[in-house]
Amino acid sequence: MAGLCKALEATTKRKEKSRLLAEFLHGLEPGEVAPAVLLVVGSIFPEFDPRALEVGWSTMRRVLDGGKQTTLLNEPLTIDVVHKTLSSIAQTSGSGSRRLKSSLLEGLISRADPVEVEVLVRIIFKEMRIGVNEGVMLEGIAEAAGVKTGLVRRALMLTGDLGEVARIALTEGEEGLGEVRMRMFVPLKPMLASMSYDIAEVVEAHSGETAFEYKFDGARIQIHRQGDVVRIFSRRLSDVTESIPDIVRLIRESIGSEDAVLEGEVVAIGEGGKPLPFQDLMRRFRRVHEVEEMVEKIPLRLHLFDLLYMDGALLIDEPYVERWRLMEGVCPSELLAERIVTEDVGEVEAFLKRAMEAGHEGLMAKRLDSRYTPGVRGKRWFKIKPSESLDLVVVAADWGYGRRTGWLSNYHLAVRDGLEYRVIGKTFKGLTDEEFKWMTERLEGLKVREVKGTVHVRPGLVVEVAFNEIQRSRQYASGYALRFARVTRIREDMGPGDADTLARVGSLYEGQFRFKAKVEL
Repeated sequence: MAGLCKALEATTKRKEKSRLLAEFLHGLEPGEVAPAVLLVVGSIFPEFDPRALEVGWSTMRRVLDGGKQTTLLNEPLTIDVVHKTLSSIAQTSGSGSRRLKSSLLEGLISRADPVEVEVLVRIIFKEMRIGVNEGVMLEGIAEAAGVKTGLVRRALMLTGDLGEVARIALTEGEEGLGEVRMRMFVPLKPMLASMSYDIAEVVEAHSGETAFEYKFDGARIQIHRQGDVVRIFSRRLSDVTESIPDIVRLIRESIGSEDAVLEGEVVAIGEGGKPLPFQDLMRRFRRVHEVEEMVEKIPLRLHLFDLLYMDGALLIDEPYVERWRLMEGVCPSELLAERIVTEDVGEVEAFLKRAMEAGHEGLMAKRLDSRYTPGVRGKRWFKIKPSESLDLVVVAADWGYGRRTGWLSNYHLAVRDGLEYRVIGKTFKGLTDEEFKWMTERLEGLKVREVKGTVHVRPGLVVEVAFNEIQRSRQYASGYALRFARVTRIREDMGPGDADTLARVGSLYEGQFRFKAKVEL
């Protein structure tokens, strides 16, 4: 497996990666398939499994510095041994757990050759850097099993377990994948949307009449209800039920079906009923103690926008309009996302303005006949968000990996503060391959030092950066962070003295609260 990871890292070609993965999977024993697939994508457990290794860099450094590799005296490492050991580390807690975790790690490291050590470290810290995301792995599984990728993707949506889907595909083939069924209280993978900044383009892509819903500045959730039992999952399939008991109560009291899976968004509400910024909402999702006290401090509002299952029937293959019709039949209208159905661009622009003035992010555009499909950003759903931009100075950049190997492509962005430059965020998004190459050459010419894969440069290059929101942050020297930052233009016409100031960032931040509320905790 370590050899596979190095081979995957060495190629940027997606088809070659799929071929390498398929060839590797064919050579495994049935019991090795599930753990191997998870390890290759840098995981140990399925997404919905809350277990975590909780191993820090300091612990790993001590193990690496103190461990003596005695590979010749030990049995070679196997996928099964590695996965079981990492699982044991995740399950270790309580008094003495730190020492036991270190001991288990030392046992692995002592049996690993240098390449295996590198891959183990990458797995442990979820930094594989081999260009294999979930989509590429699905293609590799499909090629290995001789089935269509869509069938594998659907099975993953229904189970949320990439390893188990791979095992079924390779041992039971198309028939086994076709028999995969949704299970209540196991979250389904969410459908994704593409980004658009052009309403007319969306209407054209959807061939006319389209459903436009408010895009809320909240957290996407999936609600499973069976009788009085309600479990709620985040967009990343984590169980957040205990953190939002007010939403659980609302579902029990308000939803007409006792056997349903609903999807929606929760928004934190502040003074005057205005939405609070996203980071305030996250305080609710992370809270595990004194939850009811936080319910009072940060109330939530629920907006439902899809129905995926009801009364024993899976609805993901039904068109959007039918799912919405069924949802209207069991959900109070005040809980449904505000929406219009139209092909009139002017009407949508007015609706977008209303959404923004209500403190939301923008709009969702959904094709009326769209089925609910997981994990692919196609043209069935679009996000429409107006964006602000800042002219920022690049003060450092990280060497890329995967497709961006060999390029400086994760840029540390800063605003002017008198004679100083204060970092406000990082991004690798927005540029073409040619622009990555140009940026690398330009930044190497500005280099002042390099530390652990990060090249620090003297201020000399300005880029225009679009973003959707400014947040308070202790992580960056500016005191702020940009949400969904992406480079939109290289400003060769500007010098660092022309970049935006920290004062302007503060002004933009405060301006957000024309339509949003603040909360003091």
